[in-house]
Amino acid sequence: MHKATLFKKTKEKKIQCLACSHYCKIPTEQTGICGIRENKDGELYLLVYGKAIAANIDPIEKKPLYHFMPGTKIFSIGTIGCNFQCSFCQNWDISQMSRTIKRRLKAESKEKDFEAQVTKMGYDLPPEKIIEYCQKKDIPSIAYTYNEPSIFFEYTFDTAKLAYEKGMKNVYVSNGYASHEAIDKIAPYLDAINVDLKSFSEEFYQKICKASLKPVLDNIEYYHKKGIWMEITTLLIPEENDSEEEIKQCAEFIASISKSIPWHISRFHPAYKMKDKASTSPKVLNKAYEIGKEAGLKYVYVGNIHDEKHQNTYCPECDELIIKRNWGYSKIINMENNQCGECGYKVEGAWNM
Repeated sequence: MHKATLFKKTKEKKIQCLACSHYCKIPTEQTGICGIRENKDGELYLLVYGKAIAANIDPIEKKPLYHFMPGTKIFSIGTIGCNFQCSFCQNWDISQMSRTIKRRLKAESKEKDFEAQVTKMGYDLPPEKIIEYCQKKDIPSIAYTYNEPSIFFEYTFDTAKLAYEKGMKNVYVSNGYASHEAIDKIAPYLDAINVDLKSFSEEFYQKICKASLKPVLDNIEYYHKKGIWMEITTLLIPEENDSEEEIKQCAEFIASISKSIPWHISRFHPAYKMKDKASTSPKVLNKAYEIGKEAGLKYVYVGNIHDEKHQNTYCPECDELIIKRNWGYSKIINMENNQCGECGYKVEGAWNM
């Protein structure tokens, strides 16, 4: 256990956690909604500090981030627990606290590679060991992902600060439910974020995610104001959030913040409690792409499906192909000094950090 920093004490030994927008009021000897922040005798502790349930080297494009250090590798870590309970979660065995953690990690046989012991909470990977590993493997950035980074905030903060001091970059892959207190504290060390905008329906968020829409919308605007490079992902689920009206609402909201924010429209595949659903049809994905462009968004991408045309980046001014992609592969075709090689348009992004 590691003492938390984002909390305040209330009456009767209850603690209000300040890590995410649930702002849980936690009685003694209990955890918040996430299941990993516990009130012990009037003090809040993070149960998973230094314990990564998943650790992988990924292409940066897999986060997905298409306008941030393209073609580079990123070290991805996450813990157990989550502040959402999404019925379609792709990482449900992690986020919903699988009881087979140790057995699964032993089967992966990565202990020797990471030089990390497997515990009942995950790999023993404190911040110092993560930085050491990344430096040894020449990996320039770290992603806090797989589950919501704000709930294991103290772990992400200490790692991000140390990475920053070593000249490395930090990325959140987030459901957008961090508290403003958490955003303010991590902002000096956070270089980029991909936020899931799961729907534009309060009913969807309450029924399927056990959360609310408004904090996500507020935080998208807040991250943008902080100057953190942001990209947004929406997973389109048949008959749940894939109507043209709702897709248009998502697109127009993003455009109202900035038309330069890349929007990733992702294909749903049956998972967890939604195995009875069909995968998103290519027709719906293509229509969503058109809606995004009609809303004025400069960069719209289709993901989780083989669709090379809609994974590429084209110049918003002259439509020149400037970055070619195919799944995790990325190659700059016609862009120099962040400018289109054809017309000179300055392409928005964090290219040379």
